[in-house]
Amino acid sequence: MIILAVITLMDGIKMKGKIQSLSIIQWLLYGFNAVVVMLLAAFISITQMKINQSMVARKFLDSVATVPWAIDKMLLYAFISFVLLIFFSILYRRMAGCGSNNKYIILLLEICACIMVMRSINMAYNGMVLIVVADLVSGYKGKNQRIILTVAMLGLYLIASYNLVDFQLKIVALEAYFAYYNQMAQGILKAVCNIFTSFNMIIFVLYIIVLVQDQHQEKERVKMLNEKLNEANRQLRFYAIEVESMAETRERNRLAREIHDTLGHALTGIVAGIDACLATIDAAPEFTKKQLKIIGDVGRHGITDVRRSVKKLRPDALEKFSLQGALQQMIEEFAGTTGMKIKLLCDKWPEKLRKDQEEVIYRLIQESITNANRHGQASNIVIIIEPTADWLKIIIKDDGKGCTKITEGFGLRHMQERLELLKGTFHYEGGNGFTIIASIPVNWGGVYNDKNHDS
Repeated sequence: MIILAVITLMDGIKMKGKIQSLSIIQWLLYGFNAVVVMLLAAFISITQMKINQSMVARKFLDSVATVPWAIDKMLLYAFISFVLLIFFSILYRRMAGCGSNNKYIILLLEICACIMVMRSINMAYNGMVLIVVADLVSGYKGKNQRIILTVAMLGLYLIASYNLVDFQLKIVALEAYFAYYNQMAQGILKAVCNIFTSFNMIIFVLYIIVLVQDQHQEKERVKMLNEKLNEANRQLRFYAIEVESMAETRERNRLAREIHDTLGHALTGIVAGIDACLATIDAAPEFTKKQLKIIGDVGRHGITDVRRSVKKLRPDALEKFSLQGALQQMIEEFAGTTGMKIKLLCDKWPEKLRKDQEEVIYRLIQESITNANRHGQASNIVIIIEPTADWLKIIIKDDGKGCTKITEGFGLRHMQERLELLKGTFHYEGGNGFTIIASIPVNWGGVYNDKNHDS
């Protein structure tokens, strides 16, 4: 994704260079036509002054179809109409760039301003029509505007044709002003007009070439970006599938840990309690009844905890009591059903623990005493909680049979996974019973509670 962003930025820089080139050519087209219009207006004005001063005005008027405009009127119209032409041209480009529907009104006003410019100089020069054509071509996007572009360009051609408008507008042809000068001067003036027209056409063709190249490169750039975007989308879909698979795996592992801890702990207590009841049912029926009640409570708590685990809720005991109270209840119930002696030692009991830390501690001790009974057949368990400045250390030691070669099962692996989620450490050893040492990084806030509990 980073590489795609860098390539996009580089393409944007190149595109900016092309836009600047088009802008320079566009302003060159504006400037050149402004110079030509002003020079023609000045030529016509100077020629009219000379005609008036040389006393041949009557002869000149007899050779034309109408009286020419006054000099000041012609110069004023030429200047104002050309300024309006440039203004509407720039405004049209901006509206075409943002997709505004008002651009057609601005285009119509631009065409009217172009006609005013040509009329002000007696249709002596129609090069400014290319300004409007350039705007039409640059603003052309999509097949729907093809008809508008064709009609507008045809209309401009008809308007710019002197032979067609000569029947409608009473104007003085430029050749009538040329006739005032000698043959050599007329040849020079006509050559200059042809140079003006040719140079204006060269600028326009250059603009079209750059515009076509720009549009072609833009299409190629969009095509390349679409291909990269499709590739990125394919990668995102692949990553989404992987993330979904990882999420499913994490959820399965979570459920496996929760059900193993809750259901395994409850069933171990129930089995041990039932075994004890079978041994005492004949000799001490009242004791057996009490024992069965305790076993029933353990089973109901186990069912509740399984349901809460599936719903991603904390153990029921932790919701009802503090961590200390929940541990005490769990130890008392398990000791009551199995007959084990469990001792919980903590000189400074922590009170400010996060909920996830409390749940890990609860599950760690729960799984440890369950394994001590199920696998180690232990009779005594000692649980030591030692808070330090930055860590909470938990030591769980039983007097079971232990083992020299430890094979990790669900219980040990799930305890380690829970501690790793809290950036904690987990160690165990099987000589002389079984010992588990776990440490959790914590931030106490300086609050402890001094209490011990034995069961």
